[in-house]
Amino acid sequence: MGGSELIGKEEKAAVSDVLDRGVLFRYGFDAQRKGIYKVAEFERDFAKYMGIKYCQAVSSGTTALRTALAAMGVGPGDEVITTAFTFVATYEAILETRAVPIPAEIDKSLNMDPADLEKKITSRTAAIIPVHMLGVPARMDEIMQIARKHKIPVLEDSAQATGSSYKGKKTGTIGDMGIYSFDYVKTITTGEGGMVATDSEELYRRAEYFHDHGHIHNPAIPRGDEDRAFPGMNFRMDEMAGAMGAEQLKKLDYVLRRQRENKAQMKEGIAPLGFEFRDLPDPAGDGGDCLIFFLPSAAKVIEFGKSLGQKGIGTKILPSGMNWHFFDNFPDMMERRTLHREKCPFTCPYQAKEFMYKKGDLPKSKELLERAIALGISVNMDDAAIKKVIDAVKSAAKEVL
Repeated sequence: MGGSELIGKEEKAAVSDVLDRGVLFRYGFDAQRKGIYKVAEFERDFAKYMGIKYCQAVSSGTTALRTALAAMGVGPGDEVITTAFTFVATYEAILETRAVPIPAEIDKSLNMDPADLEKKITSRTAAIIPVHMLGVPARMDEIMQIARKHKIPVLEDSAQATGSSYKGKKTGTIGDMGIYSFDYVKTITTGEGGMVATDSEELYRRAEYFHDHGHIHNPAIPRGDEDRAFPGMNFRMDEMAGAMGAEQLKKLDYVLRRQRENKAQMKEGIAPLGFEFRDLPDPAGDGGDCLIFFLPSAAKVIEFGKSLGQKGIGTKILPSGMNWHFFDNFPDMMERRTLHREKCPFTCPYQAKEFMYKKGDLPKSKELLERAIALGISVNMDDAAIKKVIDAVKSAAKEVL
C-alpha cells in the first residue's frame, strides 16, 4: 500500500493549514494564501527528488498520461505502442487522444519486450509508452535505443513505480516525458493525483498550458486577462493534494527501503521452494512493490491462489486483478465501444480494420501472466506478517504442486 500506510500528523497538519488559509485553488489569491503555493512546492520538491528539470502536477495518473500525450502532439490517426500488461488507464489515455493503442508483448520482467516493440513500429507510430509495472523498471536501454533509431518519442508510465530507478536514473526521467500516479494504493499518495515530468521546457510548457484550459500563466497580468495557448482541459491538482504530496514525498525513501527489505526477507523465505522469480532488469532499482514468481500452468495458479486465500493471504493483480491489467481482457476496446455511439464513426482511426486486435493476439504475454503469482508487500509488515505469508506459500506449494 505504500504511502497510505504512513498518513499521519504531518499530512493532517499540512491539509489543515491549507483549509485555514481558505484557498484551495492552485493559482492566484496571493494575499489570502499569504504567498504559500503548496502544489508549486510539491512540483519543485518532486523535480529535485527525481533529478529532472520540470514537473507538472495534475489530478490523476490518467490525466498525467493524457496531458503528456497532448504535449507530445499525439492525435487522431497516430499509433502509440504500449505494453500488453498495464492498468487500463494507459490505453484509455491513448484512446482519449483519438490515437490507436498498439499492444506489445511482455517478457519475463512482465514489462515491454523490446524485441516485440520493434516489430510493432510503423510509419504511423507517434509515441512509445513503456510501463514500469509493479515497481520494476522496464528494459529502458533497449527501448530507448529502438526509439532513437526510429526517432520516436518515449513517454514512461511510472504510475506504479514512483522512486524506482534504472541504472542510476529514476523511472520517469529517462524518456522524453514521464508520468506518476498518487492514488490511494500507489507508492506515495495524495488521495488522487498525478505528475508529469520532463527535461524539455517546450514539452513542460505545453503540458502546463493543456492541464489548465490553455492558460499561459503570465504572472504580470490577471488570470482572467490571459491569452490562451490552445484549447486544454481542467486537470489541475488542488492545494490540499499538493500539501499532502509535499509531506508524503518526505517519506518516499523510507517507503522504498521498507518495501525492499520486506520483499528481500519474503523472497529468502520462499526461495528454497525452487520457484522461478520475475526477471529484474535492474535489481537495485526495484521499488519492492510485490514479489512475483511463476508456476507451471494457469490451472496451478488458480489452485495456488485459492489456497493462499483460505489462509488469509491475498495476491496483487496476478491473478486477482488481471481483468483490469491485461489487454486481452479489455473487451470494451476490442469491440470498439463508446458512449456516444455503438461504435466509433468510420472516420475514427480506432475503427479501422488494420487496428483490430482480438483475444489471443498476445500469446506470450498471456502465457506469462497466467502463470504468475504476485504477493503484495506493505511498508508496515513485521516479521510475524512476513512469516505468515511465507508459511502460507509453503503450505500452498505442498498442496498444489
